[in-house]
Amino acid sequence: MSISVTPRASGATASPVRARGRSLRDGLRRVAEAAVTPLQLDDVLDVFHPLRAGAELRGRIVAVHPETADSATLVIRPGRDWAGHVPGQYVRVGVDVDGVRLWRTYSLTHGPRADRCISITVKGIPDGVVSNHLVHRVRAGQMIHLGQAEGDFVLPDPMPGKLLLVTAGSGITPVIGMLRNLFSRAVPFEADIVLLHSALSRSEVIFGEELRRYAAQGRLRLVELHTDVHGMLDVADLDEIVPDLAERTTYACGPVGLLDALEEHHTGRGLPLHIERFRTATVVTGEGGTLTFSRSGAVVEADGATPILDAAESAGVLMPSGCRMGVCFGCVLPLREGAVRDLRNGQLTVAAPGDGVIIQTCISAAAGACDIDN
Repeated sequence: MSISVTPRASGATASPVRARGRSLRDGLRRVAEAAVTPLQLDDVLDVFHPLRAGAELRGRIVAVHPETADSATLVIRPGRDWAGHVPGQYVRVGVDVDGVRLWRTYSLTHGPRADRCISITVKGIPDGVVSNHLVHRVRAGQMIHLGQAEGDFVLPDPMPGKLLLVTAGSGITPVIGMLRNLFSRAVPFEADIVLLHSALSRSEVIFGEELRRYAAQGRLRLVELHTDVHGMLDVADLDEIVPDLAERTTYACGPVGLLDALEEHHTGRGLPLHIERFRTATVVTGEGGTLTFSRSGAVVEADGATPILDAAESAGVLMPSGCRMGVCFGCVLPLREGAVRDLRNGQLTVAAPGDGVIIQTCISAAAGACDIDN
């Protein structure tokens, strides 16, 4: 028996059944919206289905795993619109602390996960409002706000045959994601990897057991330097620590001083180097001044070495923010009047009333009285 099927002509109207289905859904939505007025229907859905597609991107904390005394890994189930990441990238995380929403950026620390969750590992820093909140106060089930993954501190394809990974402190966080991704591949990874990691002490090495296990399995050569025993890493010792340094592509993440020294060392010798900076280097400071935020009415006294973003947040002012390194421009606001100094190079930006000059608050400090439109 043969069956003849005639295709519907392009542009033909939808079937009556589909039309009735859409009409019913539209009608139900109107009824639901009327029932929750003066709220919006999406406000109610945010309570019962916050991770749905089309909603503001958020994540639910699934688990909190302590790593060291002052660091922890947060496993997060992101919303349906999470677009994925490449190991080495970072994500913006927004948390509400004492009624103020604060944003920070953290490296993604996982490779492929069957549960489709993501993870970040946070190290608490002295007076760090967000970092200490995430390490010591958050619990499974709580919601946080997310941005999409960003950053270009990622391994190339194809991979170089020899890698040197230089990390210190929490600088290991983007690198552990790279390693987990490499070592989870079905096809064995053949590259020669040296990981040089510096920490205050052996107990302060984040992911220490995992890294030592990789070394025992022959997947990498691990060189640990503990400041309490070996002192600070001196880049002049690299040739002795890594005799074939000139044959390796170097990826580095850690404190500004280490990265600056590596940059000078490798540039002088023409060696390939890729760097991830968590914060921009501050090279020029000034007198500071009074920050007035026109819309909120807040007034903040700030010194000349503290970014406007940090000074405002410390005083409880809600500020837009992003990478906090002067890269993403998520923190820009109009400077209505006054002067600010770029902490990277000392350049002054001055605005008179009506100018509406745009400034990056994460890398700018007050250089006198400032009126900012926020």
